Amino acid sequence: MAGAAVYDYVIVGAGSAGCVLANRLTEDEGASVLLLEAGPQDSSPLIQIPLGLGKLHQHRLYDWGYDAEPDANMHGRAIESMRGKVLGGSHSINVMAYTRGARGDYDRWARNGATGWSYAEVLPYFKRGETWEDGENTWRGGSGPVHVERARAPDPIFDSWVEAGESAGYKANPDFNAASCEGFGRVQFTIHKGRRHSTAAAYLRPALKRPNLTLETGAHARRLTMSGTRATGVEYVRNGAVHHASAGREVLLASGVFNSAQLLMLTGIGPALHLREIGAPTLIDLPVGENLQDHLAAWFSWTRNGAGAFTNLMRADRIALAMAQAYLLGTGPATTVPTALFAFVRTNDETDVPDIEFMFRANHPAPKVWFPGVRKPAPDSFGIRPTLLHPKSRGHVRLRSTDPFAAPRIAFNFLTDPGDMATIIAGARRALDIAAQKPLDPYRSPGAPAKAWSDGDIDEMFRKTAITAHHPCGTCAIGSVVDSQLRVLGAEGLRVVDASVMPDLVSAHINACVLMIAEKASDMIRGRSALPPLPNA
Repeated sequence: MAGAAVYDYVIVGAGSAGCVLANRLTEDEGASVLLLEAGPQDSSPLIQIPLGLGKLHQHRLYDWGYDAEPDANMHGRAIESMRGKVLGGSHSINVMAYTRGARGDYDRWARNGATGWSYAEVLPYFKRGETWEDGENTWRGGSGPVHVERARAPDPIFDSWVEAGESAGYKANPDFNAASCEGFGRVQFTIHKGRRHSTAAAYLRPALKRPNLTLETGAHARRLTMSGTRATGVEYVRNGAVHHASAGREVLLASGVFNSAQLLMLTGIGPALHLREIGAPTLIDLPVGENLQDHLAAWFSWTRNGAGAFTNLMRADRIALAMAQAYLLGTGPATTVPTALFAFVRTNDETDVPDIEFMFRANHPAPKVWFPGVRKPAPDSFGIRPTLLHPKSRGHVRLRSTDPFAAPRIAFNFLTDPGDMATIIAGARRALDIAAQKPLDPYRSPGAPAKAWSDGDIDEMFRKTAITAHHPCGTCAIGSVVDSQLRVLGAEGLRVVDASVMPDLVSAHINACVLMIAEKASDMIRGRSALPPLPNA
C-alpha cells in the first residue's frame, strides 16, 4: 500500500457538499483536511460555459455512467442516472437551477424526527451560502459564496407561458425562493460573470489557497478503514496505487446518493442480509441504500410556428461566435441556458406543499447546429414537463459485488405506489390545460390537430418516455442511517453530508438543498452553535 498521511478530516467526494465542507472546515487554521475526488479537474469549457451543458449531457461527459436496473413499471427501461464525476460533482454538469422548495418540506422533516431541520432553522444556512442578484432580504442572502441570478433567455414564449398559467388560474411568482415557491416564475441559476458558478468555483477555489487543505483528484475510494465501529480513515486508489489516509477527527462522506451508500456497504455498514449475500463484511446493520427517491418527469410537446430564439442561435457561425465570446469575455448568449421558466403547483388543496413542478421548453428537445445550404435546422417545438415532486414509491441501491470499481445496482421501483400515477395524471391534465390557453396560440403550428389525451394515454406515455430529473436522494436518510447531526448510527467519527441524508424529496431541484445541508453540517462538525432560526420569515 503506497502513501500514508494523517489529517484531521478526510472528505470523500468534491461535489456540491464536499466543496462546501472543504472551505468551511479549513477556515479553522489548525484543522488539516484532505479532499478526495474520483474525477478530474473541472477546467473544460463545456463545464465553465453555461450553454456547454447540452454537450455534457448528450455525451455523458464527466459522468459516472450509471444506469438504473431495468424497471418493469417503465416498460423494462434502464433509465440513465447521470451523476457528476469531476470537481464540483453534479453541480459541474447540472442545469444550474437554484430552487429551495417549500417551507412545509422542511417542517415535515422536523415533524418526522429530523430535529433542527425545520424551515426556520435551515433558512439561515440557505442565506449564508448565496449571493442573490437583488441583494439580501428576509429570505435571500447577499454575501454568500454562490452567486444566483435570474434566467436571461430572450424568447418571448416564456412570457406567454406565464400568461397562459394566469389564464388557467395560477399566479406569477417573482421569486420562488422567497416567501412561497408556488406559482410561475423565472428560473434562477448559479451563474456568475457568464460562468457556471459551481461549488468548485465558489467554495473550493478560494479554499485551495489555504495550506491546511490538500486536494487529490483521480482518487477512487475503495473502503473506509475502521477500528471496531470507529472510522479511522479511507483507503483509495490513485494512479494505480493503493493509498491510505487517516482521519484524526472524522471521515466525511460526500460522494452522493449512490456512491456514499456504496462505500458504506463496501466497508460493512449496511443491510446485513445483503452484505452476507455478496460476501461483504458486516460491521453495522443499517438500512443503507433504502429509501431511494427521484423526481419523475416526461415532456408534452407541440410543433412550433416558426423558429425560436434558441434555434436561430444554433446556426453554426452564431453558436461558434457565442461560445468564443462566452469563453473569452464572459458575455453573450452562451452565458445562459435556453430554459427560463418553472412553475410549482398543487393538484390537491389538502397538501401544504406543491406536488407537481412544470418545466418549460421553447425549442426542439435535441437541437443541432445547422447552416444554410449545409444542414437544415430541426423543426422547432415547445413543451411542458410535469414532474412528480413527492413520489410515494421507494427504490434502493445495492452492491453489485465487492469490487469497488463495479457500478452499484440502482433500482428506483418507479410507480409501485398507485398514488404516484394518480398525481402524475392530475398534473398532466393541468399541464395540458395551460398549454391550450390563448396566449400560446401564436406559437402553435397552424393546422396541427390537438390530441385528446385519455388517462390511459398519459399513463402509457409516462411509462414509455419518462426519465428522472436527476434529483436522487434518501439512501442514508436522517432517522434511519444517520442522526440529526448526520452521524452514522452505531459508528463513531463518521458522517454523511450529501443528498443521501435527505429524508424525502423537497418541492424543488435539490442542489440548493444540498448546499444548505453542507453549510449546516459544517457548523455541527466544528462544534459551533447553529445559526439563530428565523421563525418570522
